[in-house]
Amino acid sequence: MSFLHPSGPVIDLGVNIDHVATLRNARGTTYPDPLRAALIAEQAGADVITLHLREDRRHILDADVIALREQLMTRMNLEAAVTQEMIDFACRIGPQDVCLVPERRAEVTTEGGLDVVRYYKQVQAAIRQLQGEGIRVSLFIDADEQQIAAADELGAPVIELHTGRYAEAEGADLAHELERIRAGARFGVARGLKVNAGHGLHYTNVQAIAALEDIGELNIGHAIVAHAVFAGFENAVREMKAIMVAARLGVTLGRRA
Repeated sequence: MSFLHPSGPVIDLGVNIDHVATLRNARGTTYPDPLRAALIAEQAGADVITLHLREDRRHILDADVIALREQLMTRMNLEAAVTQEMIDFACRIGPQDVCLVPERRAEVTTEGGLDVVRYYKQVQAAIRQLQGEGIRVSLFIDADEQQIAAADELGAPVIELHTGRYAEAEGADLAHELERIRAGARFGVARGLKVNAGHGLHYTNVQAIAALEDIGELNIGHAIVAHAVFAGFENAVREMKAIMVAARLGVTLGRRA
């Protein structure tokens, strides 16, 4: 066994293709094609393809989701706000996974985890509708025991811990945020949840998160798309997956932001 070809699952990589669509939409062209990016990512070792259909359709479009659902060989992880429009759309498309996320039109990117304690009833209704269609539900939340416990009570089998504060932290704050993610992941697993993580992770800071044995999957997009400008999309995906797997197995690879 090597870190590039481990025996059995180690840690999964979900490649978020939103910003391929951002580039396309910037000029109103048909390229670059998010579907092509997704297929290349799968060939390069991605275990999941993640995409966020926002209410304002700023990057991924309805047609992208439909095309991807028909052609993906791995799993589709559709991120969606807790609105009836999005839940109904997800039920029509039938992705393997739907990750419920908070959403504000004014934000550049998702700024925090979904407050499932505050919006308990709305989230509960969304989970029930999605699960009724055989869709696995994940909740994108902060690494807070109250939020994690509420997610468990709601019947969501998967949580994704928001790593944005960790990604922005420095010095002593960095160690504190890493420990917060570690403790949250441990608490979630102890309650029988599958724990994923993501947001703001890149080729340097991903290593400490990937090394946490309670985390089963990382969803990463912007850093991969940015690195692909110089290295090519396939190479960018392969490098990220190799760094993640190596970190889980205790091997440190060369770092690149």
